[in-house]
Amino acid sequence: EVQLVESGGGLVQVGGSLRLSCVTSGINFDFWAICWFRQAPGKEREGVSCINGIDATTDYADSVKGRFTISKDDAKNTVYLQMNSLKPEDTAVYYCAADKVPGYYSGSFYLRYGMDHWGKGTLVNVSS
Repeated sequence: EVQLVESGGGLVQVGGSLRLSCVTSGINFDFWAICWFRQAPGKEREGVSCINGIDATTDYADSVKGRFTISKDDAKNTVYLQMNSLKPEDTAVYYCAADKVPGYYSGSFYLRYGMDHWGKGTLVNVSS
């Protein structure tokens, strides 16, 4: 059974930083991709960033490029999202998601269409 558990959210001031963690189980990073999504109140879900488990290829939404960094620790079965220079518009519930890569990794596809397995989310609140 695939399980994804997010943590690290909280209240931060504009310009601050947070690091989100996604602890996974039931996943072999060699064959899976893991992504972060977010959903702000009253808005549609947005793909934030993805990482290909086997070679650490990464993808980012334009809205977070240069500010957010996704990474993984295979030994800990954990994916991180380092968020710097946070803005009020980054306020949202952040979700970790995962999918088995069928053969060809496409981060842009996952960011646009989502994934099969989801965590319950962690709230990030950026105050001005």
